[in-house]
Amino acid sequence: MSRRRRRLAITCIGTVTAGLLAVGAALTVPGQEEPEGSDVAMGAYLDYGPLGVAQIPNLSRWLGGKEIRVGHTYLPGDQWAGIEGNVSFLKDWAQWRQGDENRMFVLNVPMQEHNEDRVSDGQVALLLKAGAQGQYDGHFKKLAERLVELGVPDTILVLGWEMNGVTYTHRCGPDPENWKAYWKRIVNTMRSVPGQKFRFDFAPSRGTDAIGWTECYPGDDVVDVIGMDSYDQEPGRTFDEQVTQPYGLQQQVDFAKAHGKPISYPEWGLFQQGDNPEYVRRMLEWIEQQKPLYHTITDYCPHGVWQCAQNPQSAKAFRDALLPATHDSVVPSPAVLPLVIGTPEQLSPHVPGPVSPTPPSPTVRTP
Repeated sequence: MSRRRRRLAITCIGTVTAGLLAVGAALTVPGQEEPEGSDVAMGAYLDYGPLGVAQIPNLSRWLGGKEIRVGHTYLPGDQWAGIEGNVSFLKDWAQWRQGDENRMFVLNVPMQEHNEDRVSDGQVALLLKAGAQGQYDGHFKKLAERLVELGVPDTILVLGWEMNGVTYTHRCGPDPENWKAYWKRIVNTMRSVPGQKFRFDFAPSRGTDAIGWTECYPGDDVVDVIGMDSYDQEPGRTFDEQVTQPYGLQQQVDFAKAHGKPISYPEWGLFQQGDNPEYVRRMLEWIEQQKPLYHTITDYCPHGVWQCAQNPQSAKAFRDALLPATHDSVVPSPAVLPLVIGTPEQLSPHVPGPVSPTPPSPTVRTP
């Protein structure tokens, strides 16, 4: 069943203060080891720009020195210049990625401009047809060239995420065949750029939503990772239901295995059930069992556990699960950044049904 969503326009802003650094430093315990078996690359969406980069070591300290291997951000989808990577913050993420060969840089890439502007299904179908015919190839060639130039040719690209829903202009439902053809054109265009080593992550939202996500799968030759965005929201109030539901977590694992692909969880976190430590524990257990390529929790209110003080029990569950085995499980106060709630002009009208989290929108660099 198709379910309409509204955009959540919550912007995390703030600065890394001396007090936050002092808290982080106090939690650092030299020489600690990771828990046995916890080898899944982990990260969090902390902010789209330099603040997100600066927060990574502080999150690590809060987790008792755990290595944060994944940096995750989003390109703005309001105009093509942003999708081309014409944003200054990519340099900050590139520098972070280059600091350690074991790190991963994950970048969500819209497939269309005006990506959150409530474009009609009819117009989306026309845009998908134009994309399938190659009209937008040049934009993605520019993005590939920029990423190679910045020294991050191995970026994991979460292209056209949550395509099975109704939120984004890059959604699949209005024309699945042209959507798949358009995805193929983008991937082949970006792979044609010398020096690239990109991996492309196909990441629907959990559940059926507007269309079963398997109907949008563009093919093994143009997909490297099969991801899933999964929050504690319906369909599936319990974690077991989220596993077993049609197009749920188990189907993702089975589908990926059948196609010889690793899995990922680019977005996960709290949503409709408040402070929910049981969900956090179960999700982290699932991640440890399934061994995805990577996972990144969405860490701003109401979804997060470190930068969101309204979820203290979930924060404790998250930290207890990821702390080194020898570390004290007492939870210090996480460093919480101020949040600015979008004004009525920034928020889309409320409609019934689940809400799709949307990270803050970065600013496009003026050419």
